[in-house]
Amino acid sequence: MALKRRTKVNESFSMASMTDVIFLLLIFFMVTSTVVIPNAIKVTLPQAQKQTAAKPLTRVTIDANLNYYIAFGKQRETQVSFEEITPFLQECYTKEPEMFVALYADETVPYKEIVRILNIANQNKFKMVLATRPQRN
Repeated sequence: MALKRRTKVNESFSMASMTDVIFLLLIFFMVTSTVVIPNAIKVTLPQAQKQTAAKPLTRVTIDANLNYYIAFGKQRETQVSFEEITPFLQECYTKEPEMFVALYADETVPYKEIVRILNIANQNKFKMVLATRPQRN
């Protein structure tokens, strides 16, 4: 009886290309997640011709109903009274002395309310950025 000799077929699967794809997806999501700033409160910002390049760490938002919201870093905005804004900003300043404070104010908010927040920043020497949307052509 003659035994037939079987040749072993290479049955291994190369994961190199799949690993490359997964690695590229991971890098993509890591980069895009650092660009996104959570802003859950709908505020219609006024238009401006130029946009700032500073990345604010602290956000103060005033909506159309004159409600105040604050957040630090990637925290969600929490509603506060006006009196709670100064202690919050001072606490954030102790955590990050080089912070920028971004002020998101609805375009219908009276100028007086915006000046009140700017006065807090001026008294405490905070760097303030007014958030606006790009001008439409």
